[in-house]
Amino acid sequence: MKIKKMKIVFLSTVLPLIVFFFIYSEYKSFLGTPLNISTDIYFSIEKGSNFNDLSKKLKSYHIIDKTYYLNFYGRVTGYSKEIKSGEYYLTPGLSPIELVNIFVSGDVVQHSITLLEGWNITKMLSAISSNNILKQRLKNHSSQSLLSQLDINRSNPEGLFFPDTYYFVRGTTDIELLKRAYERQNMILKEEWRGRSENLPYSNEYEALIMASIIEKETALPSERSIIAGVFIRRLENKMRLQTDPTVIYAMGDEYKGNIRKKDLSIDSPYNTYRYFGLPPSPIALIGREAIHAALHPEKGESLYFVAKKDGSHYFSKTLEEHNKAVRKYQLNRD
Repeated sequence: MKIKKMKIVFLSTVLPLIVFFFIYSEYKSFLGTPLNISTDIYFSIEKGSNFNDLSKKLKSYHIIDKTYYLNFYGRVTGYSKEIKSGEYYLTPGLSPIELVNIFVSGDVVQHSITLLEGWNITKMLSAISSNNILKQRLKNHSSQSLLSQLDINRSNPEGLFFPDTYYFVRGTTDIELLKRAYERQNMILKEEWRGRSENLPYSNEYEALIMASIIEKETALPSERSIIAGVFIRRLENKMRLQTDPTVIYAMGDEYKGNIRKKDLSIDSPYNTYRYFGLPPSPIALIGREAIHAALHPEKGESLYFVAKKDGSHYFSKTLEEHNKAVRKYQLNRD
């Protein structure tokens, strides 16, 4: 009878404790043991996923094998309701606790794309469409279609997007990225326009943007931007054609093969500033803030001409005679 009572006590009290401590010990061991991640991986949690869905996906990737322990940990800590969707970067050595902390933090992977100053709209769209992380939603890349899809009230998308490095998460669309670049350009242009110098020959912000795009293409030297802006401003004020090569190159499009021929200077295009007076009808490239600033803060002076030197800088001249001498020296190698 006594032995029977001892068995009952053992089965009802001691055995459950043994089982409890065994399970608890295994649970604690699970939480502290590195996950089965042998190399760096990207792991995504889809929108709408719950903690149970997450555990199943981790098991399907062979990252964990005991989903019930992970689910229990999520419930007792309250983290099961705090995980955030997105793409995460996981490294070897992570424990289940560290893994859950990552998913709760929302520290998702940030991808990037760089849009460069001086690119035209074709190059920009090519870079965006070739990015395999962005979701491609643009129906086509024609100017009117692009403007319509982005709800932009302009006739030409050239120069409307700010060149920069943009960070984004997986799932971002090309349209969302372009809207960010467009809004950034608008913000910067308005800021610079408010602080512009007095007595500039621009009717509006857009004309300043057009001038800035020409400056962007004319020089890569920060020290020359405001000087070149001054030259172009004085030419406009003196009713002179701008006669700037980048606008001709833009007008030539795919026909430009690295050199401008004499006959190219007579192309019948509103972008041909050797033939037509004033500014071209739109910007000709992506424009950095420095070029916009220069267009709105031209340096005072008397020079009306400039010619490129071999080192990438320019020689500035006050008169046509001086300019022709500079062309012979720096372009034709004649003293």
